[in-house]
Amino acid sequence: MASTTPLPTEQTSKQTTKLFIPVSNAVGDVVLCGVLEQLEPGVPTQGRKLALLLHGTMGHKDYLFLKRLALRLPMDSFRFDFRGSHESTGTFSFGGFLDEVQDLTAIVAYLTTHYGYEIDLLVAHSRGVVDAFRWMCTSEEGKNVRGFVNVSGRYRMEKIYDNMTPTERQQLDTQGFYISKAVVARKPIEIKVTEADYREFSSFDSSLVWEHFPNQTHVLTMHGLQDRTVPPFDASIYARALGARHPGTHNLFYVEEADHNFTGLSDFVVDTVLDWHRQLERGQLKGGVWQTGIRGKL
Repeated sequence: MASTTPLPTEQTSKQTTKLFIPVSNAVGDVVLCGVLEQLEPGVPTQGRKLALLLHGTMGHKDYLFLKRLALRLPMDSFRFDFRGSHESTGTFSFGGFLDEVQDLTAIVAYLTTHYGYEIDLLVAHSRGVVDAFRWMCTSEEGKNVRGFVNVSGRYRMEKIYDNMTPTERQQLDTQGFYISKAVVARKPIEIKVTEADYREFSSFDSSLVWEHFPNQTHVLTMHGLQDRTVPPFDASIYARALGARHPGTHNLFYVEEADHNFTGLSDFVVDTVLDWHRQLERGQLKGGVWQTGIRGKL
């Protein structure tokens, strides 16, 4: 059973509750930490719509635009740290997408069983996009999701080798691994990455979206043209894969000045997602290139 911890509310009238949710059948002790934002905490949650917000590699539940979006969404939401990230236990694996899909499955099972929520919207960044696509293509609950926002998502998994620095390549060749260092939520972390990790990462099958992504789910793909982590061309592949579905729509939105993390553009991302979601709620979405909210002059 998950434990809960009330948190102070910031810049919102929502009630914020921290949850700790164990992952059954996981290798090792995996307990996921997440934050539930509720608009009307006194109202029963059975049958209520919920948004899930997913972070990327070396990220966490509050980074980039995720917390800002959670506080402004006109619905309840849940954001969490994948295993081995920030406040969640377990071990992060560079190629461990299936582990993270297991995390997402455990989160959904808990929120639907204990609260009665219906997962209506997913918003994911980078690595979280890959996890979300796999979950939506393979789960029963994923078939009922109305909206999905893909921010900086990778499709061509083998292109991960292009991100390797010469020093990392040399260390892999000479010692079989390298240590990746970063600061996550103001805490320094180190991750050991091996050649096997790269093989696992690069072989992960993202092609399921062509045949198995739900036909009724509406998708917004946002990608920065200054992205040096995931090639912007990958967004166009998702547009081709998802653009011909019916009644679901796909909107492609390239942002000229944005990098992989949409640095300095968090509020812009939130505004765009909220605009797109309003049109989803009103039944006004039409597929194609996203036109509203474009920054600057055309």
